[in-house]
Amino acid sequence: MRRTSMQLAAVVLAGGLAVAACGNSLQLGAVATSDQGRITSVMLTNEIANLKSAYKTDAHKGLNPQRPVAQAPQQVLTWLLTFQVFDKLAALHDIHISPAQVQKQLVGLQAQASQQKASTAAYVSAAGAVPPDLLHQIGRYFAILQAFENTIDGGKQPSDQAGQQALQARVAHAQCLAAKNINIRVNPQYGAFDYGTFSVVTVPSKLAGSSSGPSPSPSTSPTPKPRLTPPC
Repeated sequence: MRRTSMQLAAVVLAGGLAVAACGNSLQLGAVATSDQGRITSVMLTNEIANLKSAYKTDAHKGLNPQRPVAQAPQQVLTWLLTFQVFDKLAALHDIHISPAQVQKQLVGLQAQASQQKASTAAYVSAAGAVPPDLLHQIGRYFAILQAFENTIDGGKQPSDQAGQQALQARVAHAQCLAAKNINIRVNPQYGAFDYGTFSVVTVPSKLAGSSSGPSPSPSTSPTPKPRLTPPC
């Protein structure tokens, strides 16, 4: 199995969850929309609750979240959009995934979890901010990713770092095209879709940006600006 397809924490992405009408023409109650479907505030709220419940279970087992808990809305929304993007990637490249392929990926995740002395549900929630009820979708995501990687150079595993980077660049380009193709729109209350990281990120308020406060210290690394338009 290619290394890229098993890096769960690399794909990716609390506060009030009430959705107000916004000026980006999203349907009322929608957290995000794309040509693949609509993600509602109810859907997102339920999945965030599932993730936070998993975090409590993980804590009893001595497992700590590896991603900022306060960013759970963006992280969960990132996964929900990622599933849509990869479904589109599969359609664009005529990739058809069987239940057996999904199960194979879940077995692989289970093996990784066992190495950490954790259940698969605890592993994906603590390591990747994935609500455990989305395990099947995670398995499908990895199956699509591996199937796409296998179309590159006959599925040959790169033997050096340069080859790995080239493979990752081709995957990222295909992911960018798929995301561009489905016309993702995110409710500004939750942030924006960053095509640089393929994740939902918070965007500083324009009013905050026009503040007359002191400039950041030159020694302070500025937060990279999200890439809000597809570079592909």
